[in-house]
Amino acid sequence: MAKPSSPKHRKAAPPNKRPILALLMVIAGGFALLTLMVWQALYRPLPMANERQILRITEGETYSGLIRELAEQDQIRLPIFAKLYQRLFIHKQLKAGVYQLEAGLDIREMMQRLSDGRMAQMVRITVIEGTTFAQLQQKLASNDGVTQTLIGLSGAALMRELGSNKTYPEGWFAPDTYYFAQGETDKNILKLLLDKQAKILAEEWAGRAQGLPYQSPEEALIMASIVEKETGIGSERADVAAVFVNRLRIGMRLQTDPTVIYGMGERYNGNITKKDLLTPTPYNTYTINGLPPTPIALPSRAAIHAALHPSSSKALYFVATGTGGHVFSHTLAEHNAAVARYLAVLRQKRQAQTLSE
Repeated sequence: MAKPSSPKHRKAAPPNKRPILALLMVIAGGFALLTLMVWQALYRPLPMANERQILRITEGETYSGLIRELAEQDQIRLPIFAKLYQRLFIHKQLKAGVYQLEAGLDIREMMQRLSDGRMAQMVRITVIEGTTFAQLQQKLASNDGVTQTLIGLSGAALMRELGSNKTYPEGWFAPDTYYFAQGETDKNILKLLLDKQAKILAEEWAGRAQGLPYQSPEEALIMASIVEKETGIGSERADVAAVFVNRLRIGMRLQTDPTVIYGMGERYNGNITKKDLLTPTPYNTYTINGLPPTPIALPSRAAIHAALHPSSSKALYFVATGTGGHVFSHTLAEHNAAVARYLAVLRQKRQAQTLSE
């Protein structure tokens, strides 16, 4: 009897490795992508226009806010990684100050520098309200801590270099006390002052009083510079502005001495004569109608505010008292009487000085 044939033994099929390989490739690809993202976020050098860049941290600023600002400026990518790195490795609070960053730094190194509080060596520059742009230039040129890059440029060329479409620099730089890193360029310093003044003027113009006789913010800046030169007493600024606004409204010449002095330039020796008042220049408001063509000084925010918010006074005249401050008058007769009193005070002072010598 024949034996039934035994079934053939079949080899088990090898396991399909393709899903495993695919999974490994996905994992490897994901890891590579994550590595690239981490590098882009944390290790990529920060973009800088120059070999050195100044970073100013204001009081109360946080790492989170700084990272958000840098991301908005497209200086860092994937800010979530920078925030995570800061929370894990940077434990000190952000210190206000001015920091100098060199080209090649990444966001990790920058945060570490800020955490260490390694501030740049500082240069202090005080721009006094009422000074002229020429005086500001001289101040920068005489400071050994400022790198000169704008020497020899005309006013119009300098403004173009700073990215402004204005043809004259006078008035467009905000007075204040500033701190810069040692070696900062005059261009960067002036750009900061220019941007600050433009911001102040825009804000004040937006909130200006109604019915003012200015056709543009520039005209308000011109008026502010005149107010700045006419009085150093804060409480008087709005009244001085009112006098000039009242005169503009009725077509009366401003007749303000500081504009005459500015127009005289180097000819001014500390005194104004009757001939000077009668000699026409583009700035002599005794001989021209309306405002001069440009500001005559660098006005403060307070002066800009006064020019755009004059008091309700109807005065058309003012003169110094001789003892501090000014007397404001509505009529020429009142003004002449105030001038007579001022001259009497000056005579008394001269007599007292003569007796004491």
